[in-house]
Amino acid sequence: MIGQSRLRRSVARAVLRAAIVLILSHGATLALAQRAPVSPDHPWHGLGEARIEADTGNSTEPGLSFDQEKNYSLTELIDLAESHHPETRVAWERARAQAAAWGVVRSELYPTLAAAALSGVDRGQVYLGDRFFRQTIADFQVVLNLNYTIFDFGARAGRISAAKAEVLAANFAFNDTHREVIYRVEQTYYQLLSAFGQEEAARTNLSNAQAVQQAAEERLNHGLATLPDVLEARSATAQAEYELQVILGAEEIAHGNLANALGAIPQTAIRVQPLRELRIPSAVDDTVNSAMDRALAQRPDLLQRVADVHAAKARVKEARAAYYPSLNFTATPTAQSLYGLQQQFAWGQTAGLAGGMAVSLNWTVFDGRARKNRLAQAEANVHEAEAQIHVLRDQIANEVWAAYSDLNTALRQREAATALLEAADRSYDAALESYNYGLRNLLDVTAAQRTLAQARSTDVLARTKVLTTLAALAFRAGDSIQLNAMRSRP
Repeated sequence: MIGQSRLRRSVARAVLRAAIVLILSHGATLALAQRAPVSPDHPWHGLGEARIEADTGNSTEPGLSFDQEKNYSLTELIDLAESHHPETRVAWERARAQAAAWGVVRSELYPTLAAAALSGVDRGQVYLGDRFFRQTIADFQVVLNLNYTIFDFGARAGRISAAKAEVLAANFAFNDTHREVIYRVEQTYYQLLSAFGQEEAARTNLSNAQAVQQAAEERLNHGLATLPDVLEARSATAQAEYELQVILGAEEIAHGNLANALGAIPQTAIRVQPLRELRIPSAVDDTVNSAMDRALAQRPDLLQRVADVHAAKARVKEARAAYYPSLNFTATPTAQSLYGLQQQFAWGQTAGLAGGMAVSLNWTVFDGRARKNRLAQAEANVHEAEAQIHVLRDQIANEVWAAYSDLNTALRQREAATALLEAADRSYDAALESYNYGLRNLLDVTAAQRTLAQARSTDVLARTKVLTTLAALAFRAGDSIQLNAMRSRP
């Protein structure tokens, strides 16, 4: 026994020295890497900065590649965004983690079985009569530990139900992420189409302004116009050129916004269908009441709130179960083999099966009102979740009403913009023709040209606004993630 104690003390000292060296070296590394900035007047640069920067560079994913000869439709771009946008990946991984958490909780329905193998040698001196005899005992054991909760008055069932509802909530959150991504792609897509339409209108306006300028210069050369008329025409041309450059800048920004909505870098070149190839609806085939009914039945954010209520009610069931006892069963079968050697005697050996079984009833009699407060907290969480549903339902109804009204307004504006463009085009042609015949002055022509330019811009805005408000209504009603709605999108 004395030799065994010395051996244990020497081993303990060696382990302690190794632990101290490891802690000191690790602490020195942390002290260098996590030191606070030395002063507030300049940026911090530490030893850990390069490592973090390298990890940031390694975490970048390969960008999307687009066929530069192809004009992508909105449906194709939405498919790319849903497949490659990092937000959908984040929501997916969260849903998978929640599903794994449900599996962890469901494992409580089954017993737990742990196995351990133990082996050791014990050497000491045994005093017998008037002498000490050396004794060596070798021990080898294989131990199984079985634990199972037989009954707990619904505590496990409450936890499992809560975890299952949380999985549903995570799945609905995943769907809502897709809804958000689809809506952003639609908005940026129509923003880019509007910029293309505005560019086309601006180039036509510039061409008209140059035509007016050319007519004014020709009349000046023939003595039929004055220099102020020519200067006025040149000013209108310069203004049209300026407006074109502004629109080209907005077009570049719209390109970047669309690429970002797709999960790509802003400088990604993307060819899209021109605005003139898209079908612009002229009327709403739906009523506001049916849109509201669909929104209240299929909006994933509302369904997520309902799942939260189910999870909160399951937590109430779990909290109530704490008032009752739990019955547990434990078994520890052990296979043991012993070898012994005493001085002047031969080796001895024995083997057998040992262990035990126990059934325990655990019941918390008093806990300082902790169970009561946990139950009150769980019930309050249920009431809060139910109130959140009512708040969100009112918000959804208002959003659908506003989106439906915006769509109707956009349709009426589209009709008015079409009539305005037709009238402005005819007015400009008549004014320019009359000016060439000397029947109108240049101010009338430039005014008609500005009116036509504004009418073209308004027409483009009206057409894209119909598409934008239609997408907004589908987004508010939750139609954007339904397969039938995806197929019927214009």
